[in-house]
Amino acid sequence: MTGRDTPDTAFGVSITAARAVMAAHLEALNAQDADALAATMHFPHYRLSGGVMRVWQGPETYLADFHTRASNDWHHTKWDSVDVLMASPDKVHLDVRFTRFRADNSILASHRSLWVISEIATVWAAQLRSSFAP
Repeated sequence: MTGRDTPDTAFGVSITAARAVMAAHLEALNAQDADALAATMHFPHYRLSGGVMRVWQGPETYLADFHTRASNDWHHTKWDSVDVLMASPDKVHLDVRFTRFRADNSILASHRSLWVISEIATVWAAQLRSSFAP
């Protein structure tokens, strides 16, 4: 395993795949494309926040649930940083910092999360995360 994202890492393919998942996730979220968003996640999908583990068995309510958490003022999100903590051939742990914005580009909130991107049945997607966001 590696604790840093370096060009000579033995797990560069895994890291590249995880970064692609994160880019696709953000693009789909900001486009409010529920199908594309679901394609970036494994189901069941797990999210720990505020001491509560939320589990989505399927993608049916994920985007609507996000809107409930993010607030009615949410317009788009930006990754501030996506840093690799650890990587293996089939899993990458990411330290993610992000900011949510209103339509006028004023900041709604900034948060930090731990994302686990994994390869299951040849598909790379987000399997779980632990977030300090509501």
